[in-house]
Amino acid sequence: METVRSIMTTDVDCCTPLDNVFEVATKMKDLDVGAIPIVENDKLIGMITDRDLVVRGIAEKHPGSNQVTNVMSDHLVTIGPDATLSEASNLMSEHQIRRLPVVENDQLIGMVSLGDLAVHHYSDDQAGEALSQISEE
Repeated sequence: METVRSIMTTDVDCCTPLDNVFEVATKMKDLDVGAIPIVENDKLIGMITDRDLVVRGIAEKHPGSNQVTNVMSDHLVTIGPDATLSEASNLMSEHQIRRLPVVENDQLIGMVSLGDLAVHHYSDDQAGEALSQISEE
């Protein structure tokens, strides 16, 4: 059975609590990604998504110099690298998330997205089911 380790992206760019939201937004634009992990001393402490920037940043009139810790999500759902793709899909569906940080010994080692599940020979039915559950209100 295929594991998360076999499909995860391992080259994940991160920011730190010392970065501000402008720096995170610029990194998202440059990398064409919708989420950036926040890491401190090699430990994952948060995630900031494009939605976080809008809802907790712009909509609350915070300046670009605002610290990422004021905007990031810190209640994270993570998965281990040896979990199955079905477990990853179920976690994404249950928590309605599209990106799942892969953590081993408290360290971020990768990221798996709903797109990764769909592209890497994961059942189209299961990827579609996960997407529909994630998209539900």
